Amino acid sequence: MSAMNAFYAQSGGVTAVINATACGVIETARKHPNQIANVYAGRNGIIGALTENMIDTSKESASAIAALMHTPGGAFGSARYKLKGIEENRAEYERLIEVFKAHDIGYFFYNGGNDSMDTAHKVSQISRKLGFPVTCLGVPKTVDNDLPITDCCPGFGSVAKYVAVSTQEAAMDVASMAETSTKVFILEVMGRHAGWIAAAGGLAGKEPGDAPHIILFPEIPFRKRDFLKRVRQCVNDYGYCVIVVSEGAQYANGKFLADQGTRDAFGHAQLGGVAPVVASMVRDSLGYKYHYAIADYLQRSARHIASDTDVKQAYAVGKAAVQYALQGKTAVMPVIKRISDKPYRWKIESAPLGRIANKEKMLPRRYITKDGFGITEACRRYLEPLIKGENYPPYINGLPKTARLKLKSVKPLLGTKFVV
Repeated sequence: MSAMNAFYAQSGGVTAVINATACGVIETARKHPNQIANVYAGRNGIIGALTENMIDTSKESASAIAALMHTPGGAFGSARYKLKGIEENRAEYERLIEVFKAHDIGYFFYNGGNDSMDTAHKVSQISRKLGFPVTCLGVPKTVDNDLPITDCCPGFGSVAKYVAVSTQEAAMDVASMAETSTKVFILEVMGRHAGWIAAAGGLAGKEPGDAPHIILFPEIPFRKRDFLKRVRQCVNDYGYCVIVVSEGAQYANGKFLADQGTRDAFGHAQLGGVAPVVASMVRDSLGYKYHYAIADYLQRSARHIASDTDVKQAYAVGKAAVQYALQGKTAVMPVIKRISDKPYRWKIESAPLGRIANKEKMLPRRYITKDGFGITEACRRYLEPLIKGENYPPYINGLPKTARLKLKSVKPLLGTKFVV
């Protein structure tokens, strides 16, 4: 049997290490030319397959692919594009298989989060029904750290490190000026339903009274009165108050503090701007001078301060995905299994996509202090190994060096166009 091609796509919000996973996929595939002839990457994610707009990674040098290890963003382009159910939108799935068949693609590696795992699972099912079975592997990636079964998600460790460091540094700034200036500082971080990233801010505080003094988690219903009481108490006791708030912080009725009333491409509520909402509460009720910062894309693109653990795990899941595919496994995802905390040891295993797709792993209640405003020692034990180690990129003239790819297109073979 002759070697078939592979299709790799990046999906959803990118991370500081998603390209390390791409590197793992491509480098590993290149070691098996008798089974995988070439890796085609989707230009702008899955849209690249639907529109037959793919990148020929064989045109990239070994050094360029290796440089993906220290390059943030999505090297081939990503997309927030959700394929609906097979029955309600069969045409999209049929188009995918049509493109795969035309380009002799027998392997599909989908690098993303919850929705992406669902897509990979569905493609594995319909490809068999359409008589062109494709080996489909989900490859984990999400800064939210909310995929089930896997101990952690590549991308999270580096965001956690960025947030912990930023919280510590900003707190020292505020503390030094609090007597005559800012009393309250608020850092807004990502996390729609799961408070993993917000929890990481808690790593900055090691002793009683250390910042952050308050963490607002999506898992804990927001109660304005209790919150303002705690802010006043912190300012009275310490002279200032540092708050880390998840974008998904919500009231007891499920309404987000920062719900803008709009929806994103996946149908999720469009969030953002919870920091100014919280800041307004502090100003209107307590009158304290405040500042706030919204980490936004900075937290997920900060490759210069990436966790060494995260970089290594990101590469490992890409490598494992190819190895599992060559072993004949399909409709599975490489997952990280923690063996021990101290010393931190881990390994890669596989898990069925059916147990992962469209499921979210929330921050356990035992990781949150009884008052709902901080992290427990159990949470600290879980988080600390994930941010350990530095993996600095090479620098040129003071700036990080990143990969420069040719991004040569694969010649279209179908005469039909598909509009997404």
